[in-house]
Amino acid sequence: MSEFIPGQRWISDGEADLGLGTILNVDARSVTVLFAASQETRTYSVRQAPLTRVMFGSGDRIESADGSQLSVDDSKERDGLVVYIGQDAAGEWHELSETELSDRMPFNQARDRLLTGQVDRNDWFDLRFRTLHHHHRISQNPALGLAGPKIDLIPHQLYIADEVSRRHAPRVLLADEVGLGKTIEAGLILHRLLLNGRAERALILVPDSLTHQWLVELLRRFALDVTLLDEQQSQAHGEANPFDAGQLILASQQWLFANPHRQRQAEACAWDLLIVDEAHHLDWSPAASGPGYDCVERLARAVPGLLLLTATPEQMGMHSHFARLRLLDPDRYHDLARFRAEEAGYVQVAEAIDALERLPGDAAAQSSAAAVIDDADSQALLATLADPQSDAAQQRSARAQLREQLLDRHGTGRVMFRNSRRHVGGFPPRHLHVARLEAPSAYRRVLRKLERDEDHLDELLIETGLDHPDLMLYLDTTYRALSDVSPGDDPFNAEPWWQIDPRVTWLLEHLTGVGRDKTLVIAHDRATAVELAEALRVLGGIHAPVFHEGLTLVERDRAAASFADEEDGSQVMVCSEIGSEGRNFQFCRHLVMFDLPQLPDQLEQRIGRLDRIGQRHAIEIHVPVFAGSPGERLLRWYREGMDAFDAPHGVGSELYAAFGDALAEALLDDDALEAVIDETRALFETRLAERDAGRNRLLELNACRGERAATVAASIRELDADRALPRYLDQALDIFGVDSQELGSQLVHLRAGPHMLDGLPGLAKGEEGFTATRSRERALARDDVQHLSWEHPLIRELMGRILTGTLGNTALALLDHPSIPAGRLMAELVFVTDCPAPKRLHVDRFLPPTAVRVLLDESGANLSAKVSFSGLAKNLQKVKKAVARDLIKSRHAQLRELLEKGELEAERELPTIVEAAQQRMRGVLDDELSRLQALARHNPAVRQDELDALRNERQALDAAIEGARLRLDGVRVIVTVDRETRR
Repeated sequence: MSEFIPGQRWISDGEADLGLGTILNVDARSVTVLFAASQETRTYSVRQAPLTRVMFGSGDRIESADGSQLSVDDSKERDGLVVYIGQDAAGEWHELSETELSDRMPFNQARDRLLTGQVDRNDWFDLRFRTLHHHHRISQNPALGLAGPKIDLIPHQLYIADEVSRRHAPRVLLADEVGLGKTIEAGLILHRLLLNGRAERALILVPDSLTHQWLVELLRRFALDVTLLDEQQSQAHGEANPFDAGQLILASQQWLFANPHRQRQAEACAWDLLIVDEAHHLDWSPAASGPGYDCVERLARAVPGLLLLTATPEQMGMHSHFARLRLLDPDRYHDLARFRAEEAGYVQVAEAIDALERLPGDAAAQSSAAAVIDDADSQALLATLADPQSDAAQQRSARAQLREQLLDRHGTGRVMFRNSRRHVGGFPPRHLHVARLEAPSAYRRVLRKLERDEDHLDELLIETGLDHPDLMLYLDTTYRALSDVSPGDDPFNAEPWWQIDPRVTWLLEHLTGVGRDKTLVIAHDRATAVELAEALRVLGGIHAPVFHEGLTLVERDRAAASFADEEDGSQVMVCSEIGSEGRNFQFCRHLVMFDLPQLPDQLEQRIGRLDRIGQRHAIEIHVPVFAGSPGERLLRWYREGMDAFDAPHGVGSELYAAFGDALAEALLDDDALEAVIDETRALFETRLAERDAGRNRLLELNACRGERAATVAASIRELDADRALPRYLDQALDIFGVDSQELGSQLVHLRAGPHMLDGLPGLAKGEEGFTATRSRERALARDDVQHLSWEHPLIRELMGRILTGTLGNTALALLDHPSIPAGRLMAELVFVTDCPAPKRLHVDRFLPPTAVRVLLDESGANLSAKVSFSGLAKNLQKVKKAVARDLIKSRHAQLRELLEKGELEAERELPTIVEAAQQRMRGVLDDELSRLQALARHNPAVRQDELDALRNERQALDAAIEGARLRLDGVRVIVTVDRETRR
């Protein structure tokens, strides 16, 4: 019976874990199936539907939706539906339509295949059992979802990824300083949410200049298949919504924010997670908001999960920081004045945490801690810590618990994670090298006029169309502008600026002096960058790729790749200011600031291209300035006013907001500059002291809890070192037809063999395949080498096909054993727990498919405890399929009895498995719920919907685990022979 009729029961061949499906609708082209147990609906092509009809025969036990069971004796057809006839437990006869079958009832592909003579190879059966074993083991590893990506095991990144990805619909601001790995943190969170089923669709919005970098990063580091969407791609979809083109969509912010039609299409899609990079560019004030902010705000209201990334959360002031938090939780962050007051209160909490380190024996410290502790449990811990009679172990435990409670309840880390270099540590020093040069006469002439005549500035601003103070700081730009508007006036039309500018000669000398070391050059203006590269070619014969906003994304990527190539790449690359945003050049240690940016945050962004995790050398910062020029005065303000070149400090934007106007006026006046520097320094030191005392101190403490991070890293290393993986992989690759070639140095090359099964990730017949390694260090050292782990897409696909398909679920083998007479029959049955549930519950954390092996002799005696799987498997011999089918046919009745006996034996173990899973689930979720409930009384950053979701999740998991059943997953028939018979 192959005709689809509503009400019939079918299963998915490729997604058996969905449970028993019901045909909902059928038309000439498609069939729609509801899998009620897992709350999923699928639509398939009628011609190629990967579905198998579920029909039960005499002797099968079936279950109705109300939980009653029936032993099938016969069946009949009624309007295309099967009606089963059988007896219940009391011996009474009933009829049960297939529409009334329980959605959770297990179906038995292995049994049906065996009894119809369909048997597979013994090594396939072995692989299936080992797959079940490894999947069960790996599913419960606490590092699942974090071990596969090709990353260094950096504590603060692991902690943030672990903490955020555990939450229901996480909504957080990732605000680590430049170079600390926000993109990696976001990728880890996304990877784990996808792996555990908590997210299926994500929209990633990044600046136009970073789209290809994100695309490559997600592919190389996280093996995520992302669709890059732009206008051209969108138009190719015609009237269809282009945002439905993939599960993971990456798009340019500039493109989407400028296109209301595409925004409406994006908003019409169902997303689980929204990621927004460089979120500080979203304009908002209490009076108005920009189109980008409005777009993200609308999306954020509809999308459950939200990750905002910015290295400068307060770049535009406290109101700008508040604007990001409004996107995360508009109910919590709705009043700017209240938010300011709350932020000020964190000083007391930070002081209390520091005070814990001085206890016992310090009365002032005890008072400081007691001022913010108001519940009985915490007060008891404080009393233990303050009691000099407590032993050292008790005091350590009390101090650790109090510290965690204060961070949880009063810290802002529920919604914002910010690590700084000083907190993370291990960064190389920065060295500033200033080259003081004599300005050419053409530049000096302009500056002298500006110094003597204030009106001349206004004239030049009008004449050149430049802004103030750009006209004074970027003298090459002024030179070009004057040459354009006054072509007949000497000297501005005499020769290109780079032929008279001594910084060009100095740069050529620098490049000669550093030998083979690479140098990144950043200039404020695009035209300066382009013409400077031309100057290097003409004057020094040096090829310098240029990176600027006028290039296409592909051209930018090509320039960056040319610079990054260690062997044949360029020694130098010249960038406009766009080169300071997002791109990573930590393989380079020389940075030339051909000029200085006016904004402190841009200065830090420039340095941050080199000063990143992974940088192994001191950062050499080179700044050529003209003696006595506005550029040199700006350099003094940066150095003397805020130590801007020493390390990032995060208060530069506030200092510029306070003194930027005064600084612009002082760029031609040394005396005025001294006053501005003094005032800047005073505010700088004040803000650093406040930061160290208050909110930022709490953020640093909360953004990486070392013990938790160490536990995650240890779990990842455990998976990395798993000796079972290479053995399993060798067997799986051989069975699936993948050729494997050892290359040495822990490298292996995989490619499709002539008989490979289709559709394996990264492998296509006739193509080269890929090189991979199990070594994390080897994989990190080469971009072209993939990291093989239990989470690699190829291994996940292999395991998934085995677990959800029929490969190896039947077999027949011969056993030659001197102590067992020939002709005896044995049945090795492998049952698996079947627990259909929505993916978002991630039930595998507590009850992954669990194998129950039962080995029966022909009398029904259970030999499982006496004969191990491995011990038996190594003594088995293969048999031809034709012989196997004849043997099965001749022993049909006996096999049916053994199958029923084996099911009864396996069912005895199910209650223990279910109870253990429920205890694990309740232990984890009850502890988390108690913690969040206590936290919610003190910290309003815990959302009510998060608490409700956790309660609902616990209830749904409890019901799902309670409803777990056993399903016969595989059966191997074993017939004993003697040597004479064998011959």
